[in-house]
Amino acid sequence: MHPSANLDLSKVYRNCVFQSRSAVTSHAQLSRELSEHDLEWRRGSVDTALFRADVNRMSLLALRYGAEVEVRPEPFKDFALVQMPLRGAAEIECDGVRLTVAQGEAAVVAPRRQIRLVWQPGCEQLLLKVPFELLRQVSCHTCIRSRCPDDASDCGVGLEPAFVIERGFNLQWRALVQQLLNLLPAPGEAGLHPGWLNQFEQTVALFLLAHQPAAVGRDLDDDAGPAEAVIELTASSRLAERKLDAVEDYMRSRLFAPISLADLAKAAGVSARTLNILCHRYRGVAPMVLLRHVRLDAARARLLADPFASVTEVALEYGFGHLGRFSAYYRERFGELPRDTGAARH
Repeated sequence: MHPSANLDLSKVYRNCVFQSRSAVTSHAQLSRELSEHDLEWRRGSVDTALFRADVNRMSLLALRYGAEVEVRPEPFKDFALVQMPLRGAAEIECDGVRLTVAQGEAAVVAPRRQIRLVWQPGCEQLLLKVPFELLRQVSCHTCIRSRCPDDASDCGVGLEPAFVIERGFNLQWRALVQQLLNLLPAPGEAGLHPGWLNQFEQTVALFLLAHQPAAVGRDLDDDAGPAEAVIELTASSRLAERKLDAVEDYMRSRLFAPISLADLAKAAGVSARTLNILCHRYRGVAPMVLLRHVRLDAARARLLADPFASVTEVALEYGFGHLGRFSAYYRERFGELPRDTGAARH
């Protein structure tokens, strides 16, 4: 039997938020219930349905569109989203990370990211909204056991932009989800004690933090466990900034030389995957994009300082072998072409 078939969703399906065969109505209702988003309807018939049940601070939602859709939500700030296809599959693109999540799998999307989703025709998913504040508290609690900053508000979450829970951990994750479903009170039943619900929520949040791909291996040479090491590194801004300062110093010392992602990770003293998390969390871009920005900044400084510098020579000097791409990147970053920077100097 497929793993998704083992989940008892009867308590979720008791509460239908809405059903509609209208594309306009569906979009309006979902924007109100979930988050503001752009929605493109593709092949297939519209058959939207949304069901919802809340457990303490978490929300469980069962959603289908009927048709194939492309969804571009506004970056959500207050929660991370776990997507679990019950039927069909979906594609996720989040801050340059692309993945496919199939029936029976679970994908985690971090908050405060640029996201694009494509749901196949007939896809139905169970969605779990995990509050950002809960993730932050659990992350900081884990960090406090070693070198967490004194100011707890300085802690972050440390989630990768998007990842699929690995197959070896999926059965345990499904068991947690089913237990969460079991915590939903039946009609007429009293809810469980809030203290127990709070404790269980922390277990769910810690599972997500500790079982993302970057947390599987050890990145720091200390006595912390693998998950604690990565959570500490991504949660403590002071430690993360030291790592990123080392990377940026390395970039500036080799503005003209070929540099790989492995080179940058070695300079930081972490794995490539953890460096990717740090760069996204504290710089808002991937490591190789950060390198490009550093080189573009240096190229602009050269063009401003030398009124007779050749744009082509500057591009080559700072590691840009393709002049057209250099110009496009330059315009994207500075709002003008490199030749315009030069023109402004004369």
